[in-house]
Amino acid sequence: MAVKRVLHGVALAGERVVDGLFGGAPDRPVLDTYRGFGTPEGLVLRARVLASLRRTTPEPGQSRWKNLREMASLFLTHEVAGVKVVAPESGAWAESDEEGYVTLTIPGEHAPGWHQIALEIVGVPDSRVPARALVPSAEARIGVASDIDDTMMHTGAYSLARNLWTTFTGSARTRRVFPDAVGLMAHLSAQGRNPVFYVSSSPWNLHSFLEKVFDRAGLVTGPVFLRDYGIGRDQFITSGHGSHKGEAIDRILAATPDLPFVLIGDTGQKDAEIYLAAARRHPGRIRAVILREPRPGAAEAPRAAMEELEREGVVVLHGSDFVGMERQLAKAGLEV
Repeated sequence: MAVKRVLHGVALAGERVVDGLFGGAPDRPVLDTYRGFGTPEGLVLRARVLASLRRTTPEPGQSRWKNLREMASLFLTHEVAGVKVVAPESGAWAESDEEGYVTLTIPGEHAPGWHQIALEIVGVPDSRVPARALVPSAEARIGVASDIDDTMMHTGAYSLARNLWTTFTGSARTRRVFPDAVGLMAHLSAQGRNPVFYVSSSPWNLHSFLEKVFDRAGLVTGPVFLRDYGIGRDQFITSGHGSHKGEAIDRILAATPDLPFVLIGDTGQKDAEIYLAAARRHPGRIRAVILREPRPGAAEAPRAAMEELEREGVVVLHGSDFVGMERQLAKAGLEV
């Protein structure tokens, strides 16, 4: 712990030096918006204040070297703290934190469906951009929360080297979403009646990139919960994988208090254990858990967690793919 505190202090000092050399408050900061969501209190809108936006624009047949350069550029962001962001139509506002993140709530009841709300940086002309947030339908029967890596799309997240290679040498044109995942999510969403959320340990820098990959594959659109990899006074690099995913699930369940949930993941990154803990924190809220096995068979820890989930009354389905999972859910009595 002492070593970690020292490294944290060194990292903070280093970041301040870099910000001093290359940073400074830009004259015209911009907003990068993320998909938000509805809660009983109102619409939660999320964004980040940056010196400039970075996007990838892959071409057909683009080389892995060019993919690497474009993907690396997504992480070379200059965040802007202490900036006031407002939703002009409602007057709701918030100030960006030390990593540039902004979360604000538009209070009141809102109709079901996707809402588009304008956000702008106070005092910066032409900074207005749309932010989107999903309010679930009153007819929804279930909610769905899914992992992304090796669940929705091939990553190799169970191997750090393979994960980094896949992430940095692929592009929005080459990254592969599993066709069986597209079909399963379409079934569970019931043509948009049931809300779908995505939770990943990938950084927020990849939000726009993931949107492109998902849209290209035809995957159901939903709010995404990613992870902050920044360095702050109370954070060194990032929170743990399990704590991040568990906290995101808690937030999703709190936003949709009347819905039971189906949780989807894989056996390569402790999803079974994380979902078991969520089921115990929220008795009766987790109706089913569906797990892809990226490698043949589940290891001992995931198997034990799956057995415990079944003892908690949760339907557990697992296999090398999601083919036929819709029929198995129906057979288990889960109506979507």
